[in-house]
Amino acid sequence: MTEDPPNHLALLPAGLRDLLPPEAEQEAAMVASLMAVFASHGYERVQPPLVEFEDSLLAGSGAAVAEQTFRLMDPDSQRMIGVRADTTPQVARIAQTRLLAAPRPVRLSYAGPCLRVRGTQIAPDRQIEQAGMELIGCDSPEADAEIILVGVEALTGVGVDRLSIDLTLPTLAPTVMDAACLPAGQRAQLARALDRKDAAAVKRHGGPLAATFGEFLRAAGPSDRALAALDGSALPEAARPLAARLAETVRALRARAPHLRLTVDPVEFRGFRYETGVSVTIYAPNRQEELGRGGRYISGEAEPAFGLTLFPDAIGRAVPGPAPRPRVFIPVEAPGDDAAIRLRRDGFATIAALTPYGDAAAEAKRLLCSHMLLDGVAVPIAKEG
Repeated sequence: MTEDPPNHLALLPAGLRDLLPPEAEQEAAMVASLMAVFASHGYERVQPPLVEFEDSLLAGSGAAVAEQTFRLMDPDSQRMIGVRADTTPQVARIAQTRLLAAPRPVRLSYAGPCLRVRGTQIAPDRQIEQAGMELIGCDSPEADAEIILVGVEALTGVGVDRLSIDLTLPTLAPTVMDAACLPAGQRAQLARALDRKDAAAVKRHGGPLAATFGEFLRAAGPSDRALAALDGSALPEAARPLAARLAETVRALRARAPHLRLTVDPVEFRGFRYETGVSVTIYAPNRQEELGRGGRYISGEAEPAFGLTLFPDAIGRAVPGPAPRPRVFIPVEAPGDDAAIRLRRDGFATIAALTPYGDAAAEAKRLLCSHMLLDGVAVPIAKEG
């Protein structure tokens, strides 16, 4: 009786992948660059654990990502723990517990992996890297603008230009529907139509709100046009402060970055689900996937906060990769380490010979080196053909 052949060791669960050279090093360098920009604006790094007890991980804003959270039993405590699907709720927990006495506003940053139950069509990966920042304890348009502009600076620093900043109000459409007291079935149909940007379905299911939401759909685009549509509409009393705050945030952004490309979608309500006010999504030209997403939310019980999460994997696909680090072969007979140390300082990776060889140039090529150390100098290896 023959045994089954061993499983293919490279096979991974759907949505998970190995990051190989040189992409792994490029992503690490990108994260370091993003974090350096955050730090230069006073955002201090925290590092929450990858897993937490379920009742703390999913408390507060964490409840919004419960469906995307992997759960397992902790063999030590016999309590349920969860693997984080998003880092923002963990940073909010830190701000409300260990940093409760820190002067407000507190500026925090983070970087690390998250694991989600499901990917999406546009972003099928289930393990994703996040690099982000949270401004906790201040509720002002200037705070909104600061987070967005620091994010823009960080993205520009890694080579992404001509960014599009899409501002939304995830709570506007639900607030307008609440005020109209739509029946549950009609509300669900209207929400689905708005989500799909289906103007005909909005007209069909909108009832008394059909004209208003239809106008908002048509107004989505450049910020001035959308804000004018909001200002001229008959919004219910509960929704007016939302529209006014969006306009104030746009003015704050324009005051500091007049050439920034700003768009507004008044009826877009997708997001991290814990967002309570102005929200932002950042895109690169001609790309559908998000480079970053964030918005205003409540930290803990009632503390105002605004955060932005950037996605290094998506950013890496939006910018050309840097040139690979040149590799220089160090022969066994090379005297001392001074030349190798100098080459590493100059950006080379030094590949030292560890076993005997016959042809040094052939050995260097076999080890994928672009240069070879000769008489203390890195000499390019001639390419064949």
